[in-house]
Amino acid sequence: MISEAKKKDLEKQGYRLVGEHSAIKVCLWCKNSLRNEGFCYKQKFYGINSHRCVQMTPSLLNCTLRCRWCWRDIEHTLPRWIGKTDSPKKIISGCIKEHVKYLQGFGGNKKTNSKKYSEAQKPLHFAISLAGEPTLYPKLPELIKELKKQGLISFLVTNGTNPEMLENLKKNPPSQLYITLPAPNEEVFKQMCSPLIKDGWKKILDSLKIMNELKKKTRTTIRLTLAKNNNMLLPEQYAELIKIAEPLFVECKAYMFVGYSKKRMRMEEMPLHGEIKEFAEELARYTGYKIVDEQQISRVVLLMKKDNKKRKIKLNS
Repeated sequence: MISEAKKKDLEKQGYRLVGEHSAIKVCLWCKNSLRNEGFCYKQKFYGINSHRCVQMTPSLLNCTLRCRWCWRDIEHTLPRWIGKTDSPKKIISGCIKEHVKYLQGFGGNKKTNSKKYSEAQKPLHFAISLAGEPTLYPKLPELIKELKKQGLISFLVTNGTNPEMLENLKKNPPSQLYITLPAPNEEVFKQMCSPLIKDGWKKILDSLKIMNELKKKTRTTIRLTLAKNNNMLLPEQYAELIKIAEPLFVECKAYMFVGYSKKRMRMEEMPLHGEIKEFAEELARYTGYKIVDEQQISRVVLLMKKDNKKRKIKLNS
């Protein structure tokens, strides 16, 4: 399904392929955490351990959108599932194996925290968000269920264009469900996301409604990935969309000028942290949410209606 040339290119970028359609890529923050050089904003906001997090995707080749600001190589992605479907157990074991194997070099690094390195051999958290659209993987509910069975926390990030799969996740939702809301309205969505499917915007609205239904069963998050002069506008319209879902969390995060997005975007379109915070403050005015946390180095701000101790996930040992 992937050409040998493409496989080599992905491996150079740090990807490690798993089975027919999955992959991991060790996150920068996982590496930094092992060296005591900082950690992901998800650790600061939600209490997960960056050094015990597997960043992965079960659908490397599939996505319904080709967003201008995406840092992935989106030219080879398809909006529908084609070919074989690996089992959830195979994907989980393969991802953990490749993740731990990639980290072996840290064992001989003098800067590595030995305790963290030892803990990293047994991951606790799957960030299902690396590339592609994970809800296109046909066995996603079984994957989430198996992760829970193995005592692993799951953060699922979707673009919201596959509401049918979100319906299927109602019985076994992830530990935390993200919808990345890419635009304040359909016009901006079409301009910036180049949808490969019909009725993409309607599907996103349907997903927001389903998120509202899921909020009593799992932790819910709307993420705004904001790019200046692109989708970082009309906070009052974003607010109306957020009100449909009523998520527990709202993240305002800056588009980062990295990866393949450099071919489609300009550095000036990457907001500063102060600009993100100003936008978050505007959003708060329209939504009734308030800023409860931020991480400047990641250019991200967290909003909630009311902060509480439960926003930090209780981890297994």
